[in-house]
Amino acid sequence: MRHPTRLLLIALLSFFSFASTAQEISFTEYDLSNGLHVILHKDDKAPVVAVNVYYHVGAKNEDTSRTGFAHFFEHLLFEGSDNIKRGEFSKYVTSNGGRDNATTNSDRTLYYEEFPSNQLKMALWLESERMLHPVINELGVSTQNEVVKEERRMRYDNTPYGQLVEQVYKRLFTKHPYRWMTIGSMAHLDAASLDEFKAFFKKYYVPNNAVLSIAGDLNIDSTKELIKAYFGEIPAGPKVEEPKITEEPITREIVDTAYDNNIQIPAIVAAYRTPGVANKESLSLSMLTSYLSGGQSSVLYKKMVDEKKNALQVGTFNDTKEDYSAYITFALPNGNTPLTELLNDIDAEVARTQQELISESDYQKLLNNVENDYVSANSRMLTVAGNLAENYVEFGNTARINDILKEYRSVTREDIRDVAKKYLQKNQRVVLYYLPVPEKNNDSKN
Repeated sequence: MRHPTRLLLIALLSFFSFASTAQEISFTEYDLSNGLHVILHKDDKAPVVAVNVYYHVGAKNEDTSRTGFAHFFEHLLFEGSDNIKRGEFSKYVTSNGGRDNATTNSDRTLYYEEFPSNQLKMALWLESERMLHPVINELGVSTQNEVVKEERRMRYDNTPYGQLVEQVYKRLFTKHPYRWMTIGSMAHLDAASLDEFKAFFKKYYVPNNAVLSIAGDLNIDSTKELIKAYFGEIPAGPKVEEPKITEEPITREIVDTAYDNNIQIPAIVAAYRTPGVANKESLSLSMLTSYLSGGQSSVLYKKMVDEKKNALQVGTFNDTKEDYSAYITFALPNGNTPLTELLNDIDAEVARTQQELISESDYQKLLNNVENDYVSANSRMLTVAGNLAENYVEFGNTARINDILKEYRSVTREDIRDVAKKYLQKNQRVVLYYLPVPEKNNDSKN
């Protein structure tokens, strides 16, 4: 049997994207007349090029009765186009020495290719085909519906701890679309008409709602010409208005229980609603996460796993999103340790950070970790392309890719203490007891 702590970590990590830093890079950016924002970075150290198309559409943009559309389109737009036969999209990539994929989260959908640099033209053609005239028909919708259902079963419904984050978010948010997972509702997808899928595409997958970022071994001038040739004639769509939904503050601790028939070991979770990723305090919260649970030398791991041995695993995540973020702490018990004991131990260390400054040596260790990430995060052109687009969309400042390290260095020990005090209060959180389904005639709670 796979180890339950590893299963929980895998399940959690599938939801969370690490906010990576970037090395000093130069770039060129401009807009086409149809509103497509273009960012180019030249790096000829290796003969590779990464092409990234970032659509500013995610689960946040969905209707409450049609959740899962953005993730569905992550799959659907590989079906083919007027000039690409069904099922042939990725074959063009692999047969020319490249690789491709896509990801979706609450705020954006990302498609990318990584090719030998002499195949840049191929990558641009493929993405222009995806944007200009994909084939959206009943066959493709039916096929991808089954693919998404299988993904739901594998990643969520039949995986240990697979529904943990979903259960947390539906309690942490009551109005905002962050309350549902990116994969959405299978019933909503089943009920949707073909016209609804076409309307969703027409509204969001347009050049004025997209960023094309390219990094690697390229010639800037000739790349501009290729981009104009492949994307310049694609018509703009109506301006996309981002939803603006405000949650009322949480003013009392919300305690609840959820059950998972795929687990044998329970978990305890405490989740706090925190500011969106563009808020400077988000960096302080990320550093707090590293201090509390960043590796086996972190305070929670040493205290609960090494010393007290009352936890099999303990961790924190700062899950950053555009409008709000979520700061999540969790632990799995070792043996019969009560879940309340684990929660109390986590709370004690959180309280310590609220009352005392972390040590200078711990602070320096955090900065060292940030600097290591700064050096390594953009070693691949694919990461550079993604970070360029992300900084443009989420922060409104592409040049931030070169200022991230300075921003982290500006976070003080006092800032770390203050965000813990401001956001990690007991009356502002959701506490979830995530338990195995009780055996018959056994309704006891750990």
